[in-house]
Amino acid sequence: MAAGIPHEDALRAWRSAAPAPARALDLPVPELLAGFHPDRRPGAMATLLVGASAGQDCPAALAELLQADSLLEDVDIAGAPPLDTDVLVIGGGGAGCVAALTAARAGARVLLATKLRLGDSNTVMAEGGIQAAVGADDSLQRHFEDTLRAGHYAADKTLVAELVSGGPEAIRWLIQEGMSFDLTDGSQRMGGTLLRKKPGGATAARLLSYRDFTGLELMRALREAVLLQPGITVLDRHPALELLSDDRGYCAGAVLHDLARGGAVLARAGATVLATGGAGRLHLAGFPTSNHYGATADGLVLAYRLGAPLRDVDSFQYHPTGIAWPAHMEGALVSEAARSSGAFLVNGKGERFVDELQPRDIVASAILREIAEGRGVTRDGKTGVFLDTPMLEQAKPGVLQSSLVTLRHLAQRAGFDPANEPFLVRPTLHYQNGGVVIDPQGRTPVPRLLCAGEVTGGLHGRNRMMGNALLELVVFGRHAGAAAAMDARGERPRNVGLNHLADWRRSLLRQSLPLARKAPMVFPPYGNFDIARDRGIAA
Repeated sequence: MAAGIPHEDALRAWRSAAPAPARALDLPVPELLAGFHPDRRPGAMATLLVGASAGQDCPAALAELLQADSLLEDVDIAGAPPLDTDVLVIGGGGAGCVAALTAARAGARVLLATKLRLGDSNTVMAEGGIQAAVGADDSLQRHFEDTLRAGHYAADKTLVAELVSGGPEAIRWLIQEGMSFDLTDGSQRMGGTLLRKKPGGATAARLLSYRDFTGLELMRALREAVLLQPGITVLDRHPALELLSDDRGYCAGAVLHDLARGGAVLARAGATVLATGGAGRLHLAGFPTSNHYGATADGLVLAYRLGAPLRDVDSFQYHPTGIAWPAHMEGALVSEAARSSGAFLVNGKGERFVDELQPRDIVASAILREIAEGRGVTRDGKTGVFLDTPMLEQAKPGVLQSSLVTLRHLAQRAGFDPANEPFLVRPTLHYQNGGVVIDPQGRTPVPRLLCAGEVTGGLHGRNRMMGNALLELVVFGRHAGAAAAMDARGERPRNVGLNHLADWRRSLLRQSLPLARKAPMVFPPYGNFDIARDRGIAA
């Protein structure tokens, strides 16, 4: 990495130039991405050798997990207490809660198993907002085209059409569930008009938010709804270690691990919904992450081992504005709401170097270019660029106090006043663009296995627009929950066990892949928790 400009020198350049003059991006976008996006680094990818998606590339660290052996043998589940349910939902974030609510309201008995606690997920960390074409100056077609363009036209058009067409109803549904949204000034007296902002990569203002902690507010409403909904049993601190299969190859539930007591729990189900989130805690390419502690790609591993194909797993999103300094907060997210509100990105020479509302992969790559070419800002061994919050506050007095509450709290933790000093930011690993192949109802090619949320692939192509993740978890969480309830009414699983593992192990041996490597990871290595050595699991 090239040396940057010392912080004090960069502050002087920023003050003398403020507000920073705009500079057009002087590098074609394909060259920018090819030269500076972390996915494109030499040696970043490995080719899968086994499984339904053999031949595809994905990050080497993820490939190791996808091509690992199970943590379990038949002996590990012998005598394990069984739980029988209609629908098993694995994951207690937004997508899992929506799926569970929908399935229960369709008459299914639902078991909702979480790795941590209900609501501990990336959903609560989504700050910027949720997209939906609800404005008179917007349309479903524009949202559709914006999403395809932002994803470099690699997304599944059928899934994208389902996403955007479900947007307005998703917002109505959330409001009915008790979620609050920001309203335009004075609209409270007229019954409430939703405040809309323009997200990066969009051609219209369609981002709806609640201050700058939209995901937290969404999760609050969903969590309360789940806890009050008859027909849902919640098992906190029960991560899934393996999916169960029957003699037809159907998914038949999962083996859960009781973290409090140790040992396996067999959750047998007529249909299973994976809503396990992403892979940020793999720290791909050595990047810090904005993801929650449990984001270790477990759902991808389990679905792939059961035979579900994957797509676009070589594409990850690096959010442009993770905190670069201080070191103890590295990777924490500074919401895109700041840039949507008008905050500029400024290099160490006091220059704006990119349109801040370009798609995230472009903005992140532009920041990494400034750092690589020596125009970044260095402080205590950390390098980034400035996010100019003081000029934002000057242009919109009170915005940091009224709308960007989380941003202000981050600055307080870092020990500075964002109205007087800019943040030092650099990209942070944020989102898994690809995942398990699904149809518009959330079904995978493996019968009785459905997926929703970040674990899925096809909606975002090579890059996700901000605000589409929260929309995705509502739209496809509802679809998957309804489809799972319907599937569970069919013939129940038979001869349930770990029937698929014998074939999987033979495929590993044929490619000379080690059986000693086990997955899922469950928690990142620095958590000092080895699931294979926890009580009741064979090493």
